[in-house]
Formats: sequence, structure tokens, C-alpha cells
Amino acid sequence: MNSFSQLQLDPHLAQAVAEMGYESMTPIQAQAIPVVLSGQDVMGAAQTGTGKTAAFSLPLLQRMIKHENSSTSPARHPVRALVLLPTRELADQVAQQVKLYAKYTQLRCAVVFGGMDMKPQTAELKRGVEVLVATPGRLLDHIEAKTAVLNQVEYVVLDEADRMLDIGFLPDLQRILSYLPKQRTTLLFSATFSPEIKRLASSYLQNPVTIEVARPNQTASTVTQLFFNVNEDDKRRALKLILKQKEISQAFVFVNSKLGCARLARSLEKDGLRTAALHGDKSQDERLKALEAFKKGEVDLLVCTDVAARGLDIKDVPAVFNFDVPFNAEDYIHRIGRTGRAGAEGLAVSFASASDLRLVADIEKLTKQKIDFTVLELEEERAFPRRSRSDDDGRPRRDSDERSGPSRSRFTPVKPPADPFFDKPYEASVQPSSSDVNDASSQADMAPVRGSISPNIKPKRKVAALFKTTT
Repeated sequence: MNSFSQLQLDPHLAQAVAEMGYESMTPIQAQAIPVVLSGQDVMGAAQTGTGKTAAFSLPLLQRMIKHENSSTSPARHPVRALVLLPTRELADQVAQQVKLYAKYTQLRCAVVFGGMDMKPQTAELKRGVEVLVATPGRLLDHIEAKTAVLNQVEYVVLDEADRMLDIGFLPDLQRILSYLPKQRTTLLFSATFSPEIKRLASSYLQNPVTIEVARPNQTASTVTQLFFNVNEDDKRRALKLILKQKEISQAFVFVNSKLGCARLARSLEKDGLRTAALHGDKSQDERLKALEAFKKGEVDLLVCTDVAARGLDIKDVPAVFNFDVPFNAEDYIHRIGRTGRAGAEGLAVSFASASDLRLVADIEKLTKQKIDFTVLELEEERAFPRRSRSDDDGRPRRDSDERSGPSRSRFTPVKPPADPFFDKPYEASVQPSSSDVNDASSQADMAPVRGSISPNIKPKRKVAALFKTTT
């Protein structure tokens, strides 16, 4: 079964799928959809960008279609499916996809995530929704406020589960799952399987069907991977050179820190590139606007931290740059998964300095692929050429000096005049005799001897002092 037309979906769902241009199923869809339709738990692993959202959304909507109704009563629209995701952007993206699949049905979908006002989310939840897409932290806020009632949930989806564990959501997940009915269908999807993921699955899944459409931790075969050995100071020049050589129109540029993300975005913007930054210190509104501008083609480079490495589905992005090699090797797989999606060709370029070799070795170990470095010749781009030691003598430069080497700068700074006081700080100054103190006419003799003390330092005035005698 490789075609969506063979799934015998409800006509309303089939119409939406046809309008979205879906014809042939991806491997994860072909294997997961029949299992989910049968009501079994699933533990699925697939390369990122292979259609996991449709793999769990369509069968869940098909199973819930029997509950659809046009009633305005919130009681007739309880939460029946809960989808948990690690990031706000991914939650918003999945919710949009589910709404597109269900737009010809009476099933309602809502999304809740942090960084936004809770009041609109609360109002939508009170109207009733069948499918709730959420990030763990904000969902707990709604649970505590009693605006999200989960006692009728029949289906739970943990998408990008490994990422949720990486960023410390395990306690939140355990609390959320404790509010759910024991009898439910649980689906766990992850691009990588770690021991922690397997322990999570053994705790909350009942006899799950394991679906692996590719070797775990394998990178997409449609992505060409290039590694360049580049010094930290040359990475920005290398990035601009490859953009020009490969004629790349749009790309993700990943860095490891929020501060580095902001600085790089500003630098590239000054270089004339249309750039936007996406990191955790940005407000949710700023993050969504940056993503929307990138999708519309108004931004060429989206400089981001790993907040954008998971699950973001932006079509036809030709390249991904790892400006910084990720600290976690698994993040490398997710980063380069932003290109080469749905069978398209993609390019992943990584810049590694000498200090990054251990991180590159971790990527080799995880992906079981030998990494070879490509030589990248950079043009010299020095605003101030280096000077030799002989140029530091402070003498004016002659024409012969300028012709002696092309690397010499004609803007040699003038050395300040020598100050004898600092050159010989321990040499005693000539002090006036004691007989001169009481002679007003000898004040000129108290002036410092030229050459023995700096003219910028005034001598202390000697004054008479009274001392108390002791017997």
C-alpha cells in the first residue's frame, strides 16, 4: 500500500489530502498509518523530514471522525487527541497541518504554547476542541488553571520525544501523562532512539509496534555533506564565499549560542545579506515573524540556534550551514534535516576549527560515516596589513620602505616621545639643599633638573611641619 487513495479515508479527509497534493506515501507513512488505524501503540523512528506529522495525524483524525458533530456545546467537543512537542515553532507548524487535514470535517484543533498571552488560548479551549497540540510547560499552566481537561483523551502523541528529554521535559511529561486515562493509544515518534527514549517507551507504551524505516541516527541520503577546516575568524568569509560559489538563494545558518546568533546576524546584515535571527531570547511574536519572512522569501539567511533544528518544515530550502559544530552529535542530524526534505536534494556545509575535531569525531561515531575535510581557499581580506618588527622603531617611513614589501602599511602609527621618568623610574632626581628652603630667592633652584624628571609631573611643595616632642 503506497498510495493515499488506497487508505479508504473518510471523504472529507480524502478531499483535503488530495488538495494538498499528496499521492504516494513516504515509508514512515506507509508503515505507521495502518498500525495506528488498528489502535496499537507505535514507537516510530524515521529520518527527519519524511512526513511523520501526516503519519500520526491522518489515522487519528480517521478514528475520531465518528465523534464529529456541529453542536456549539463545549461538552460535545472534549479533548480526544493530545499532541506534545518540544518547541513553540514545531507546535504551531503541526497544528496548522492538522487544521488543513481536518478543514472539511467538524473536528476542532487548537494549539497552546508559551511566550503568548493565555487568554486567547483559554477562550479557544473553553469552546471545545478535539485535537490539542501543545508544548509541555504551557499545557501544565492550563491544567493547573483548569482550562484544559484531559480525562477523555484517547490518543497521545509524543513527537520529537528525544528533544523533549534533552531540554529537561521528562518531569513535565510524567505529570501530564498522570492526568490521562490509563486506557489510551500512545504514539512516540523520534528521529533518534537513545536509551532514555527506550526507557520512556517501556514505561508508557503497551506492547508498541516498533517502526524503523531507516537505520537509527542515519542522515538523509538526499543531503550532500561537506566539512571545511576553517579558523574561527575566517568562518564568516567562508560562508559568504560558498554562498557565492554555489549560488545559494536561501539557507539556515546554525550557531551554538544565542549571543553568537545575534552577533552573526548583525554582521551578515551589514554585509548586505537579508538576514533574520531566531533564538530563545526572541519573543514568540518575533520568532514567528522571522519564520514567516523566511518562508515568503523576504529573508535569505535564517541564523538560528537549535531552537529551529527540530521539525521545522520549510519547503525547498537548498542548504544548511553549521557555522558552529553542534555540541550534541544528534543535533547535527536534526540540523541538516532542514534541507533535502521530502525527497528533494539538499546541501549541508559545516565549518570546523581545530578545537572542533572532537565534536566531529562524535558525529562520525553516531552516523557511522567517515568525514573528510575539503580544502577551502579564502582570499586575503585584511583592512590593515601586518607590519614587521623593524617597522616599530618609530622613524618616518621612506619611499624605499614602502616599496620594500607589498604587505607594509603606509599608515604606521607615530610613536609618542619618550618620557625619561618612565624609562628610568628608579633614577633619583636632584633635590634642593635644605638652606634653600628658607630663601625665597632660591625658588628657581627647586625646579626639576631637565632630563631627570618628567615635565608633566609637578614637584611637591615643601612646607614647614610642627612635630610634637616627647620626653
